Amino acid sequence: MKEKIKIINIVGARPNFMKIAPLMEAYKAYPEIEPILVHTGQHYDREMSDLFFNQLGIPRPDYNLGVGSSTHGRQTAEIMMAFEPLVIERRPDIVLVVGDVNSTIACGLVAVKLGVKLAHVEAGLRSHDLAMPEEINRILTDSISDYLFCTEQSGVDNLLAEGVGEDKIFLVGNVMIDTLLKNRERAESSSILESYGIEPGGYAVLTLHRPSNVDNPDVFDSILAALKVIQEDMPIIFPLHPRTRNRIVSTSLAGQFKAMPNLRPVDPVGYLDFLKLMSSASLVLTDSGGIQEETTILKVPCLTLRKNTERPVTCEIGTNCLVGVGTEDILDAYREFNSGEPGSSMVPPLWDGQAARRIVTVLLANNG
Repeated sequence: MKEKIKIINIVGARPNFMKIAPLMEAYKAYPEIEPILVHTGQHYDREMSDLFFNQLGIPRPDYNLGVGSSTHGRQTAEIMMAFEPLVIERRPDIVLVVGDVNSTIACGLVAVKLGVKLAHVEAGLRSHDLAMPEEINRILTDSISDYLFCTEQSGVDNLLAEGVGEDKIFLVGNVMIDTLLKNRERAESSSILESYGIEPGGYAVLTLHRPSNVDNPDVFDSILAALKVIQEDMPIIFPLHPRTRNRIVSTSLAGQFKAMPNLRPVDPVGYLDFLKLMSSASLVLTDSGGIQEETTILKVPCLTLRKNTERPVTCEIGTNCLVGVGTEDILDAYREFNSGEPGSSMVPPLWDGQAARRIVTVLLANNG
């Protein structure tokens, strides 16, 4: 009897959960595959992790490495030390990693050093900004992967320009969008708007978490100065990332928030509630990569508070606008939004809810 193809799938931080969920679902159609789910424990908010797993129907991890938060170097090393014995014990055919967090590169390095094939989902994305820890993780993971699954054509182009063999590169679509399309109808029944006392189309959503934005006082002040103007027009719902909350509490920024009654910091919310918040918003302001993609599908205007983006398709044919972090730059983009000029709202190729199926089909065809 032929042995099953054993695939270890890695999650570590919250953005990974939405990417791994459709893959775990897609494996069910292929009894010849034995999927193993490993949670590194990189994301330290256990309650929120459990909520995402439950809402997205992700099976309980077969292994939880329990690494927790730390500095980049220490966390990466601890993940590697915890993961290596597991790979030696389980002897997988493939290790599959998603995204660009420390768990991605840590588990990828362990896999290739032990002679195990590595698959990277969301490969080829480039901001061309090495000050971003995620950019370093992306470049390194792609350089050692055997299967590079791209969400958009820019990913394919970047990899080819870096000398990656064409036979390793697969344009498959976006697993984040698989998850969004599957859960959009369920999210509509969320009561999050009522709980915040807001109306559809009558508010904005804000997320900020990148160190370059929240750890730099001058940049954070510049962003807040723009938000002070915007919040005079509409409520801004602001789910706080732990990094951002800590920055506000540990500095004098708390006083600025009191002067902006319509900028409303709230606790982090689950996936379905946040999907409802985004889909019903008039505007989204963010420094997140995934939210640029989700708002493109939801056709909600998005102002990205960064100087670069690794997801250019969201600006080229989506609803995303890259505006930088300067006060006047943000306000100029906001005024353009208020002018009502319709932006492009096409759907990027292959963002159709079938990316996970395509990925599993490729892996099976090459390992059957």
